[in-house]
Amino acid sequence: MPDAPRPSVHLFTDGACIKNPGPGGWAFILKHPATGRSREGSAGEHNTTNNRMEIAAVIHGLLALKVPSDVRLFSDSQYVVNAVNQWIARWKSFGWKKTQRGKDVPLNLDLWQKLDELMQVHTVTAQWVRGHVGHVENERCDMLAVAAAAVVKKTTAPAVAIAKVEKPDAPASLFGA
Repeated sequence: MPDAPRPSVHLFTDGACIKNPGPGGWAFILKHPATGRSREGSAGEHNTTNNRMEIAAVIHGLLALKVPSDVRLFSDSQYVVNAVNQWIARWKSFGWKKTQRGKDVPLNLDLWQKLDELMQVHTVTAQWVRGHVGHVENERCDMLAVAAAAVVKKTTAPAVAIAKVEKPDAPASLFGA
């Protein structure tokens, strides 16, 4: 019996930071074109960077999927798009170094490795979209990420940094088989 076709979903993401580094926020919108279902998610962190929040948005969007899927990622971060489409495979082939003989590891290595782990489950193709030009989902993600960063800014940073990515809760009916 052949494998069932994988669902195709669109993932829109954005990250934001109030000062860089500083309090940050990430956001995603998942859309399942075949059914019209969608889901949003956002949160933030203390003492982070905009680039970390851009990557975190993608990670959390992929974690929200219930089954292996074909994902078309839309991001206004060329850093994320280039990493997904090219750099991660190269870094991985070089033992998570930027070059074959290099000593440098990519910045945000912990997040890139988590993203790579998720890309072994989901097929991800990234497409760059220009930010702040009226792209509906990009504007919505930006608003959610900025709002999440603002909430974080109003709270006290934990005494010990927590570097953990957890799977967000989601209704069972969303993006399931």
